[in-house]
Amino acid sequence: MALTVRPLSVPRSGEVSGIRGFNLRNGLSLWRKHLVKQNKGAYICCSFSTDNDPLLPSIQQLTNARVIYSVSAALGHNKDSHPECSARVPAIVTALEKNELTPKFRGSEILELANFKNATIEDIANVHEKAYVLGLEKAMDQASDSGLIFIEGSGPTYATSTTFQDSLTAAGAGMALVDSVVAASRNSLDPPTGFALIRPPGHHAVPKGPMGFCVFGNVAIAARHAQSAHGLKRVFIIDFDVHHGNGTNDAFSEDPDIFFLSTHQDGSYPGTGKISDIGKGKGEGTTLNLPLPGGSGDIAMRSAFEEIIVPCVQRFKPDLILVSAGYDAHVLDPLANLQFTTGTYYSLAKDIKQLAKEVCGGRCVFFLEGGYNLESLSASVADSFRALLGEESLASEFDNPAYLYDEPMRKVHDAIERAKSIHCKRMEMLERKSSIETEPMTLHLDQIEHAREEALFVIRTKTFQEAMDIFTKETQEGLRADEEKRGRRCLDLKDYDDDQDERLIFLDPIGWDIVSAPF
Repeated sequence: MALTVRPLSVPRSGEVSGIRGFNLRNGLSLWRKHLVKQNKGAYICCSFSTDNDPLLPSIQQLTNARVIYSVSAALGHNKDSHPECSARVPAIVTALEKNELTPKFRGSEILELANFKNATIEDIANVHEKAYVLGLEKAMDQASDSGLIFIEGSGPTYATSTTFQDSLTAAGAGMALVDSVVAASRNSLDPPTGFALIRPPGHHAVPKGPMGFCVFGNVAIAARHAQSAHGLKRVFIIDFDVHHGNGTNDAFSEDPDIFFLSTHQDGSYPGTGKISDIGKGKGEGTTLNLPLPGGSGDIAMRSAFEEIIVPCVQRFKPDLILVSAGYDAHVLDPLANLQFTTGTYYSLAKDIKQLAKEVCGGRCVFFLEGGYNLESLSASVADSFRALLGEESLASEFDNPAYLYDEPMRKVHDAIERAKSIHCKRMEMLERKSSIETEPMTLHLDQIEHAREEALFVIRTKTFQEAMDIFTKETQEGLRADEEKRGRRCLDLKDYDDDQDERLIFLDPIGWDIVSAPF
């Protein structure tokens, strides 16, 4: 791993440039008080290892909770005047306290996982190359001597002497939430939603290294953990950060069991995430990128959610939904040019929670990604908490309509239609191929006798190959379509066994090697 060392001093506390009403020195002071205060019964310890770990919340605590969150502020991972600074998570926690959205005010309906294990190097290596992980660990000595280092070739990504451990803690916080939400879902039809208030963020970090403020792919690591530790095979990742989650995209581009869907501003950093990128190899069709034109806002995102996200999730049928929750698409954020509002984020959180309840037993965890205006970031996360709690939005108290302008809806519509066209055509082709290769032919009850007579006649009078061609053609042209149209009960001919002496066994067209019938 190549490093460029720049002899910068260790960061000092001070005013965050361009952010009104938040003083870093005062904010971190409040944050440290938050770390040491005691509230028995409110702060729950959790581990990401196994269901039998005694540190996991009790079943009763999980059943009572509606939101579970973990916090990893990474105070040592900081650079003065950098947008991805150590003030971000403390600003959110302060806003949650101010809005009475913490266990102190809500008791059992909100749980904070205050003690969890760090991710291990092996956990990180499930997503990232081990050479990178070990190289970053080794570089910490260099960072300690120099105060700050920049990692060459990765965009504006810095590291301090604590970056490696802070990044392991962030990944571990997300894994702990997955454990808790999964455990809750085994005992409740409405488990709590998880929210990882963590940094450094992760969705730009590629398998070979860090990128764009991101060190380890927190969401990607959690997805692999869900698969290996809990047997949740299919994971759906929604990324609504203003920038494309290229690291997550790359990690799963060939994986058919993890669907990655990203909405992001067209042409923004890092320049990836084209509509035409739908995955490759076995993973082709399980990546969907929707670049939104500059100026897109609440209407555009609602359209994208209803026309793209919901159908994809319903079609994929995941066991778990993970969310890369970037709040930098907000109209007040300095790093992009979309015009989401706090109300937009409330709607996203509310709708994603409901979608998870419908398709995967409510198993859903949010992960903090971007968001660099501390006021809009903290207000939007707080309103997301309200959405997850099922409470009314207070976005109108923060959002100012005067900042908004007309959205480019013609361009938004064109982008949505193009994404639907490219993706749906590919998915339909793959599903057609899958159905021909793996599914047994099906018939309605009132077709059974007629089909049996025709099949026996064909078998007696035609060659084997001619019979196969006839049966395949008839199946493809009519039987399944008629089944859906008429909506009647359907039987698989392989299972039709009311008369052992007159049974006809059909296998799929690719694997025809048995046709038994009385002659």
